[in-house]
Amino acid sequence: MDIEASLAARARIHAALGEPARLAIVDALLLGDASPGEIAQALRLTTNLVAHHVRVLTDAGLVARSRSEGDRRRSYLRLRPDALATLTPPPLDEARRVVFVCTHNSARSQLAAALWTRRTHVPTASAGTTPAPRVHPRAVAVARRHGLRLAAAGTAHVDDVVRPEDLVVAVCDNAHEDLTGPLRPRLHWSVPDPARVDTDEAFEAAYAELEARVDRLVPAVTPATSP
Repeated sequence: MDIEASLAARARIHAALGEPARLAIVDALLLGDASPGEIAQALRLTTNLVAHHVRVLTDAGLVARSRSEGDRRRSYLRLRPDALATLTPPPLDEARRVVFVCTHNSARSQLAAALWTRRTHVPTASAGTTPAPRVHPRAVAVARRHGLRLAAAGTAHVDDVVRPEDLVVAVCDNAHEDLTGPLRPRLHWSVPDPARVDTDEAFEAAYAELEARVDRLVPAVTPATSP
């Protein structure tokens, strides 16, 4: 991209962020994905107004949309990776532990917890809404390629893992849509399921996305102090 095009792209981003509601939407998406309805509810905006602001943010190259792998009806908004370099995540409340949850606890949640352990001393765990008997072999393999270790038999159910004081991060659409009430995740990462494709490339792509998201989340999490 030449200098003039780069300046024009940056100008569109700054213009889009010059409206308080759009800046609030971007803040809401910095650490996790959300549907337009969830954005409207969280920010107390009408759905029509959210739709307008999302169009502006999309045209500015800030926001992208993907279809849910869960119910297949709703869509999720996410910030585009190339736009994230100019944005800073808002700080979160103190967290005693970060728990990553997916459906089977066999790939994405396992990899996210392993990456978290490598990045920070804040305790972590992983769990599934319907855990598989074992961790997916390709997840074990991609972890090994990147210097991480996964226990092949180490899957668990959310009911046996999640505590009220945990920061829960749903790393798949199904888990995000299934968890309700006290287990409702505070953050949602709409990471495509690599097991659907079941290739080394799909698992590498999931690993890369999880690594980038963990790197963004770590600075925003303040370790809880002991009472």
